[in-house]
Amino acid sequence: MRTAAPDEHGTSTGAGTAPGVWVVWGTAVVVYLLGVTQRTSLGASGLDAAARFGIDPGTLALFVFLQISVYAAGQIPAGMLVDRFGSRRMLLVGGLLLGAGQALLALATVLPLALTARVLVGAGDAVAFSSALVLVARWFPARRVPVVTQVTTILGQLGQILSTLPLLLLLHAAGWTTAFGVAAAASVLSAVAAAVLVRNGPIGWRAPAPVPPREMLRQVAAVWRRPGTRLGFFGHLGTQFSMMTFSLLWGVPYLVSGQGLDPLVAGTLMTLLVVASVVVGPLVGMVTGRHPMRRSWILLGVIGLTAATWTAVLLVPAPAPTWLLVVLVVVLAVGGPASVVGFDIARTTNPGGNLAVAQGMVNIAGYSASVLVLTVMGGVLTAMGGFTEDAFRVAWLVQYPVWAFALVGIVVTRRKARRVDAARGVVPRPLREVVAGMRRA
Repeated sequence: MRTAAPDEHGTSTGAGTAPGVWVVWGTAVVVYLLGVTQRTSLGASGLDAAARFGIDPGTLALFVFLQISVYAAGQIPAGMLVDRFGSRRMLLVGGLLLGAGQALLALATVLPLALTARVLVGAGDAVAFSSALVLVARWFPARRVPVVTQVTTILGQLGQILSTLPLLLLLHAAGWTTAFGVAAAASVLSAVAAAVLVRNGPIGWRAPAPVPPREMLRQVAAVWRRPGTRLGFFGHLGTQFSMMTFSLLWGVPYLVSGQGLDPLVAGTLMTLLVVASVVVGPLVGMVTGRHPMRRSWILLGVIGLTAATWTAVLLVPAPAPTWLLVVLVVVLAVGGPASVVGFDIARTTNPGGNLAVAQGMVNIAGYSASVLVLTVMGGVLTAMGGFTEDAFRVAWLVQYPVWAFALVGIVVTRRKARRVDAARGVVPRPLREVVAGMRRA
């Protein structure tokens, strides 16, 4: 295995071709992929969960509210733990928490136990994601990190396919307990694999020296004060929440009850969402790597496109044309890769010793917005009589104020970030020169 020295961001610059890198990265991706499976499992089985526990849409939203609230609140603590103890240990912890949560959900027959299960899933998910991203930054050359980060998140999102088709089919064929028991066992096995196969860094990588708790808190404050962190935060917030709200909970009920689609057709559209992310993600990663000074334009463009597409869908009486729903799903899929641009901005504007905290801070944004939107939507649906076309049409309007908030945040923090860059002598090339260079390429 070739020795690699960290660059100025604490990123390995020569480990990309080391023999062990793919085993380490692949194992981390599996833990993360199964974390996404557990995270989105209620998105596909939401109607089954409502029937099993005898709950209304607002209470069903509480399941995901707790899970994602724990996930979002755990981002900074998880980042601090990963920076302190390393990805190997924390992948083990994350996988075991995910397995425990799904095992409890498999056996639960009363609401309090089911809610506790989702809390465990949220905590394990937070740790697994942060650990995987840090491994990418430490094992791959800096120039490859944007693309590998996109591929990591894309492969992780394949876990949604496992929850929307195989898990759903197993649920209907073998029952609730068997389906969620199998999901729990998969995460436990991935945790054991991580403990055996993952290493925190390549040969020659030096772990940051442990710091006292008070110093860690000071570093967290310093990370937030950096304009690049806040720019990544608002970018992640605006691009991710619509896709997450759709895939985590309300997508399948909306397509089935609000648009009148067959459940298998709805599941196919949810699978298309993941496939589209797989196609778009590497392209976004390549553009991000080649034009780092234009990353905010990716964020602004995706937010505008998503809002425009939802507007078109909501203006058309249900059932909307199938082609329009396909367009909606594809556009929502772009939001996932676009949100990863926020992580890249945080990575390049923070030192390596704060990498997990910075990326965790960015990750809070989209999931906090998702929690807010899906919870308010649950309240609107309940107030308007449940899963009806009119109720969904009003409920989806909750998204628009969040997009407006994100747009203002991006514009304001981008100006501050560019002033910091200018003080360091980094000035973006004029857009016409960038476009001309792309044409020549």
